[in-house]
Amino acid sequence: MSASGLPSLADFQSALIVKPSSLGDIVHTLPAVQAIKQAYPQLHLRWLANTEWTPLLQGSPLLEEVIAFPRKQFRGLTSFFKIRRWSHGFRSLPREKPEIVLDFQGLFRSAYLSRSRGSRPVVGLSDSREGARFFHDHVIPVEAGAHAVDRYLALPRAFGIKVDTDNLTFPLATGSEPAGWPQREDLIVLHPWSRGEGKSLSPEVLQALCTALAPLPVVLVGMSQGAPIPQGDHLVDLSNQTTLAELIWLLREARCVVSVDSGPMHIAAAVNDRTLGIHTWSDPRQVGPYNPRAWVWKAGKIAHRSQFLPEECQKIAQVTKADAQKIADFLRICREKH
Repeated sequence: MSASGLPSLADFQSALIVKPSSLGDIVHTLPAVQAIKQAYPQLHLRWLANTEWTPLLQGSPLLEEVIAFPRKQFRGLTSFFKIRRWSHGFRSLPREKPEIVLDFQGLFRSAYLSRSRGSRPVVGLSDSREGARFFHDHVIPVEAGAHAVDRYLALPRAFGIKVDTDNLTFPLATGSEPAGWPQREDLIVLHPWSRGEGKSLSPEVLQALCTALAPLPVVLVGMSQGAPIPQGDHLVDLSNQTTLAELIWLLREARCVVSVDSGPMHIAAAVNDRTLGIHTWSDPRQVGPYNPRAWVWKAGKIAHRSQFLPEECQKIAQVTKADAQKIADFLRICREKH
């Protein structure tokens, strides 16, 4: 269980990427997988992902196949036995041999599935949990507090692959155009809700932001979870209506995107340089949009992620109506520059 003695990827015909979830973490893994594919184009790459997240990967030029893991079927006291039965079929799925397994998830379930594949070696990361490293043949050291993208890039680097972090790309699936999408090129997409506590915009601030943006065309997306929808003739409400594939497409097509800290924020930053991520209590250095051209709002300041001081990242502050006006003014400038 060490990083020493790693084999050469040139000796393998295929590699299994094990990264079942979550939405943002799958996005963050893409640059590492792309680096591997670029360095070793002979590798046939397959990716094991939870069924609900496979639209992120389907059609990706990096991958030979996306294997859907039906995670939601494996709940309750008998979940391990159900996974064990499923893994028998997983073991028999096609592959080119020899195959190496790369466990980017680092949890007991992912490590168990990695080993049950039957291919060796299994390579994991040092920040794995739940005893996952006992299933790994090699463990790559990573900096636990680093951004997820940087942690995952440690794996290709351990194989001697050079990575240029200033020019990373995130080869997500193309997606599909949603019904009701306004046929305009100047749209601001607003994603104001998150399941994370304290991350969503309050109804009052959301309405203030939409009002401040008028008459610019705004498209509202995301799962509102029962929150009131803001009003305005310049708004198109696509909340609770888009699939994941459609979300990828519209975030890419938007002139600008504003999103609270969430999985969709990371999709936006991956496909659209004109993204502003809103962080209330989370540290943008660790979980902010990795794209160096994306912007971050944190405690009243708008800047690139790298421009925040450590003490600024520790501040906790909700977006106020005054902040909403400041964000709207910034978007107007950003929109005109592009």
